[in-house]
Amino acid sequence: MIKVESIHHVSLSVTDLQKAKHFYGTLLGFNELKRPPFDFPGAWYQIGDQQLHLIVHNNSKTIRNTDEIDSRDGHFAIRVKDYKETLHYLKKVGIEIKENPNSTSGFAQIFCMDPDHNLIEFNVDQETLEDRNLL
Repeated sequence: MIKVESIHHVSLSVTDLQKAKHFYGTLLGFNELKRPPFDFPGAWYQIGDQQLHLIVHNNSKTIRNTDEIDSRDGHFAIRVKDYKETLHYLKKVGIEIKENPNSTSGFAQIFCMDPDHNLIEFNVDQETLEDRNLL
């Protein structure tokens, strides 16, 4: 049996490192980490106790073939402290989002995409919402 401690990191392929760093570092405010001197470009970010690793792969394509935000597509999720604050911030910096505060999952969800169309979910437990009718 595998005794899991946690997910250590998620790796995503990106095609334009500067656009990706602007999105994750500047717009989302993730803390960039020192990255080992690999023979290919990329960036690492700390997100809570886990990490996000961006790997430049110019021929890479996500498994998604659309620029529509579809929550059923592959994505990674980040637990946030405050749904409304996250929602307002993403809107303020101009990131296109799709809200799902009343998801049957039990999580209030906000989905967005990075410049390479990788999907990201931000969520909280629905029971933490003061107003459950946010839509």
